[in-house]
Amino acid sequence: MNLRLQLAYDGSHFSGWQSQADGSAVQDKLEAAFRTLVGHRIVVHGAGRTDAGVHALGQVAHAEVPDGRPAAAWKAALNGNLPREVRVLASTRAPKSFHARFSATGKVYRYRIWTDPALPPHEIGRAWHLPIRLDRTRLREAARHLEGRHDFRRFSANRGTPMENTIRSLHHVRVRGSGSLFELEFEGDGFLYRMVRILTGTLVKIGSGQEPLTLLDQLFAGEGKPGRAAPAHGLWLVRVRYAHGTAGRRTGTIP
Repeated sequence: MNLRLQLAYDGSHFSGWQSQADGSAVQDKLEAAFRTLVGHRIVVHGAGRTDAGVHALGQVAHAEVPDGRPAAAWKAALNGNLPREVRVLASTRAPKSFHARFSATGKVYRYRIWTDPALPPHEIGRAWHLPIRLDRTRLREAARHLEGRHDFRRFSANRGTPMENTIRSLHHVRVRGSGSLFELEFEGDGFLYRMVRILTGTLVKIGSGQEPLTLLDQLFAGEGKPGRAAPAHGLWLVRVRYAHGTAGRRTGTIP
């Protein structure tokens, strides 16, 4: 059976999504839980990598599992063998053709920033504490400027391999939140390595008045210097989209 999983996790406890030699990644924890249940390795495929420290409300994965256990029953079975920082929110049967990564048509990421000098304790590790003034109007203007199809090469980091195609489409970039909380939400057809974190760092430079809006045009033209990548712990994978609906969607306020 091709099993589709909807997952949430606190990334501060793991070395990202992708399997690591020391078994410290979210993928490793899921595969260990499957091994406990079936007695052998089951490979889990995720919709996309998240770096160490990045959280997820709507990660999606799939795995080929033995028949005999109803799809919905895998949720409780896996959660009983996972660290409490990783939860399976839903387990459903998927068509054989479904692939968590290659069937995805887009993703939604959210970056959270807290600007007051005092960071509430429950926001530790869940938002970037940046006690500076950010102008929401400037941020929204810059965010709209990012929407559309562009070459985001200057907004990505090099993994040490030749750069892939860097053209991506951002359908929506929204600025939300109130008071000291700023939430930047990015929805697009795909994202380059550390793209959201570098976009966030660049928007902060513009929103704080350190750089003009024209910085974005310079960067799209291959010139200028982007902002530094925002810390991983403020980033959340909110949902993964598929052609026939949305998988991995979570709504409401992030704790």
